[in-house]
Amino acid sequence: MSGFKLMRAIRVSEFGAPSVLKLCADVKVPQPGSGQVLIRVHACGVNPVETYIRAGTYGRKPSLPYTPGTDVAGVVESVGEGVTAVKEGDLVFTTSTQSGGYAEFAVATDESVHKLPNTLDFSQGAAIGIPYFTACRALVHKAHVKAGETVLIHGASGGVGVAACQLSRMLGLRVMGTAGTKEGMELGAKNGAHLMFNHREEDYIGKIMDATEGQGVDVIVEMISNVNLDKDLKMMAFGGRVVIVGSRGSIEINPRDTMAKESSIIGVSLFSATLAERKECAALLFAGMEAGCLRPVVGDKYKLDKAAQAHHDIIESRGATGKIVLTM
Repeated sequence: MSGFKLMRAIRVSEFGAPSVLKLCADVKVPQPGSGQVLIRVHACGVNPVETYIRAGTYGRKPSLPYTPGTDVAGVVESVGEGVTAVKEGDLVFTTSTQSGGYAEFAVATDESVHKLPNTLDFSQGAAIGIPYFTACRALVHKAHVKAGETVLIHGASGGVGVAACQLSRMLGLRVMGTAGTKEGMELGAKNGAHLMFNHREEDYIGKIMDATEGQGVDVIVEMISNVNLDKDLKMMAFGGRVVIVGSRGSIEINPRDTMAKESSIIGVSLFSATLAERKECAALLFAGMEAGCLRPVVGDKYKLDKAAQAHHDIIESRGATGKIVLTM
């Protein structure tokens, strides 16, 4: 290594509000062990799931203190024993880290480190990980989409939403999306959606059904299921699937709505993906990015010391417009 011993990193010593995210300047730079890669971080994506973990409301809790962040993009600083896929100096992005990505350096296992396509910059690289791999898992591995089907993507202007729009278009689906702002609707339309609907309008469900000529939607990618799931089930085509990517609470549904259409509600957890599934996603996504079909959209950028503000804004903003990213 180049003599680095201490770095700046965000540390969380207690679960709670965004204010528990503290910038520390005396954190030891992690060292890569066997099968690991040390990355000098240039950018790190901020994901909604990281806010749930920080708040202590997520199903799994890391040991305190910890550094959040999984989706980093940067340059390989050094590699541990047995690593052959990447080498010092390579531009890379990750789908997970061992030490946390809200930091100047991060360690990741070699299987979660991927070469950054030369068509993308570091901020775009930090927008790949959870959003694009989640979209791939939801559409390909869980919904088993087929070309020609109709997909509805709720929250089409967010990180996962933009990824799902682009990937759906690449896979030959008829793509519809929802957003809550004019800017969000324009963003969805620019990134693969054939039709966009404003979910703040009272009659938006009727407009979606009209667009399907009353047949309903084959697949719904659902980001806020505690708000939409009951309505989603009423929009299903026969044999339709709702894939649950996110939820912020509970909701009451009528199971009869699934019976008439023989529809399915399918949960999605990227953490449950097998190594083979992750490799399949990586190959599909890299091909799409290389061809220019998949291009991450970066929204607001925050410096590392503004991580608490980024956590506040990703949950409280009225409408997402691309991926929130921390830069070093």
